[in-house]
Amino acid sequence: MSRRSLPLFDSALLGPAVVESFRKLDPRVQFRNPVMFVVYVGSLLTTGLWLQALRGHGEASTAFTLAVAVWLWFTVLFANFAEALAEGRSKAQAASLRGTRSTTRAKKLGEPRYGAPWTLVDAEDLRKGDVVVVLAHEVIPCDGEVIEGAATVDESAITGESAPVIRESGGDFSSVTGGTTVLSDWIVVRCTTNPGDAFLDRMIALVEGATRRKTPNEIALTILLIALTVILLAASVTLLPYSIYAVHAVGAGHPVSITVLVALLVCLIPTTIGALLSAIGVAGMSRMLGANVVATSGRAVEAAGDIDVLLLDKTGTITLGNRQASAFLPVAGVEERELADAAQLASLADETPEGRSIVVLAKQRFNLRERELEALHASFVPFSAQTRMSGVDIGGRPIRKGAAQEVARFVGERGGRLPDDLRDRVDAVSRRGSTPLVVADGSRVLGVVELKDIVKDGLKERFAQLRRMGIQTVMITGDNRLTAAAIAAEAGVDEYQAEATPETKLALIRKYQAEGRLVAMTGDGTNDAPALAQADVAVAMNSGTQAAREAGNMVDLDSNPTKLIEVVEIGKQMLMTRGALTTFSIANDLAKYFAIIPAIFVGTYPQLGVLNLMHLATPHSAILSAVIFNALIIVLLIPLALRGVRFRALSASVLLRNNLMIYGLGGIILPFFGIKAIDLMLQALHLA
Repeated sequence: MSRRSLPLFDSALLGPAVVESFRKLDPRVQFRNPVMFVVYVGSLLTTGLWLQALRGHGEASTAFTLAVAVWLWFTVLFANFAEALAEGRSKAQAASLRGTRSTTRAKKLGEPRYGAPWTLVDAEDLRKGDVVVVLAHEVIPCDGEVIEGAATVDESAITGESAPVIRESGGDFSSVTGGTTVLSDWIVVRCTTNPGDAFLDRMIALVEGATRRKTPNEIALTILLIALTVILLAASVTLLPYSIYAVHAVGAGHPVSITVLVALLVCLIPTTIGALLSAIGVAGMSRMLGANVVATSGRAVEAAGDIDVLLLDKTGTITLGNRQASAFLPVAGVEERELADAAQLASLADETPEGRSIVVLAKQRFNLRERELEALHASFVPFSAQTRMSGVDIGGRPIRKGAAQEVARFVGERGGRLPDDLRDRVDAVSRRGSTPLVVADGSRVLGVVELKDIVKDGLKERFAQLRRMGIQTVMITGDNRLTAAAIAAEAGVDEYQAEATPETKLALIRKYQAEGRLVAMTGDGTNDAPALAQADVAVAMNSGTQAAREAGNMVDLDSNPTKLIEVVEIGKQMLMTRGALTTFSIANDLAKYFAIIPAIFVGTYPQLGVLNLMHLATPHSAILSAVIFNALIIVLLIPLALRGVRFRALSASVLLRNNLMIYGLGGIILPFFGIKAIDLMLQALHLA
C-alpha cells in the first residue's frame, strides 16, 4: 500500500515554502546553483541601479529599473519556492514516519534465550548485540534479527499494510524493524543497530533530503548549464562596448543600459531548468517514497532510470509464488469428474496452497462442494518426506496423491498396475514446466493433477513495454531448465537463468556490467546480499534479512518483488522530466531573443525592427514582458517538475522525438504568445 499522497499545493506546505523561499536568499545557499546565482547577482545589481536612479543619476528610468529589479527578485524567489515546496513535501513524509516512533521500554535478557532473566531498560539504551524478548502486544524496541521463536507482527506503521506478517528465527523472514508491534506469541531479538542508526532513523534522514547530493547526470547537466551561462554572459558583456561604438558610428541613438543587459542575460540563460533542477531531483525521491520504496540516494533513483537489464526472481515476482492446480488429466477409462472427486477428497484437510487449489478447481469445474472429513468418518494422511504422498482414508478406501514414483509403489503394494498412458500424461505435464501429481484410489490409478506456476496477470504486457524501452528482462530461478523455459516463454521474458545459485547470480550481474550495461535486481535473503551489493540498482525487501537490506541501495517497505518494475518506471520518469524541461528551457530562449535583441538596438539600427515579429509596443515593454514571462513560466512549470511528466514505455529515439516536438517546439511557440499577452496587458495598464 502506498502512503497517502499530499496534494501538490497543500495549504500546510505553502506557508512554510514561502518563508523558506526568503531564507534561501542567503548568498551561501544561492551559490550552490550557478545559473540562479547569476540571476541573484543581477537582481542585486539592478536594485543598486534603481537606488542610483532615485538620486537622479540613473542610466534608465526609475520605474523601468524598479520593474526589472522586482521581477528579477521574483525569478529568484520562484526558483527558491519550487525547491522549498519539493523539500517540504519530503519533510512532510518524514514527519509521518517520525510520528510512528514512540518511547519504548525493552526487556533486555541477561542470556540470549527465552525464559532467561530480564531487566527493563529504555530502548535508547540498547546497543548493537543486545538481546531482548518481545511478548504479544509489545513494541519491538530495535532493528534486529529473530534468534528464537515466531510471532505475527504488525508492520503497518512502516509499510502502511494492515495485514500482519510472520517473523521467525532462521530463514529469510527473521528481520524485524524497531517501532513495529508483536501481535501474538513471542520472539527473542538480537539488536543489529545502535540508537540513531535504526532503519526508521535512516529513512527519516533520507526522506528529509537535507543532504541530498547531486547525481552524475545532474552534475553533467549543471556543467552544461554553467557553460551556456558563461558563454551568454560573455556575449552580453561585449554588447556594451559594441553598443557604444555603434552609437558613435551611426551618430544616433544611445548606448544600451546595464539594466537592459542584465535583463537580456537573465532571459537568455537557461533559468527555467536552472530554477527547477533541484526540485526535480527532490521530487523524484519523494515519488519513490510514495511507492513505499526508500532510496538511499538520488543517485539510486537516477540509476533506476538508466537501467538496461532487469533480473527478476521467478517465484513471487513473475509467478504468484505457489503452484496452483490447473487441470485434471484422467487416464484411459476414467472420467475427469471421478479424478476431480478423488483429488478433492484427498485434499480436504490439506492446508497447503497446492491442496487448497485442488479443492477450488474441482468446485469450479464440476461444482463438487467441500465435504467434512468427520461426516465421512475419514482420517487425513499428511504429507511426509519419506512417503512423498498425502491423502485420506475413508473406511477401507485409501486415496493418495503424490509423486509418480511413490504412487506407483503404493499401487504396486496393493496389487495394482500403472495404466499404459500414465507415463505420457506425466511427461506432457513436465514438458510444460508444470508439476505432475498422480492420484490413486486404492490399487487403481485415476490420473494426474497438473500443478503449475501461475504467471501474474499483465506481466507479459509490461515486459513487452520494457522491451520497447530497450530494457532486457532476465528471469532467475532454481528450477530445472525445462520448467524455467516454459515459465519464461509464458511470461515473455527475454532470457532466463535456470538452476541459479548465489554464485551464478553474481556472475551474471558482472557479465552484464562488463558489457557496459546497468543492472537492477531484487532480493530478500542473506544469500542475495552479494548480488544486491554488485547490482547498480538493488531493491531489498523490508521483510528480508538485515544483510539484504544493508546490501541494497533501496528498500521496498511493502516487500513486493514486482515493485522493481515500478522503481524503474519512476527513475525513468525523473530522467524524462529533467530532459523535457531542459529542452523547453533552451528552446524558450530562442523566442525571447526575438523580443529583446530588436528592442535593444532598434533605436540605433531601425532595420532591426523587422525582427520584432511579435509587434511589441515599445523597447521597454518588450524587455519587461520577456523578464515577466521568464519569471512566471517557472511558477507554471512547478506542478510538472513535482509530479513528473507522464510516463510512457517508449524507446529512447521516440522519447527524443516527442521531447523535441512537445517541449522543443512548444518552448519556441509559447513565449511568443506569452510575451505578447504580457505586452498587451502592460499597454492596457499604461505601464509600457
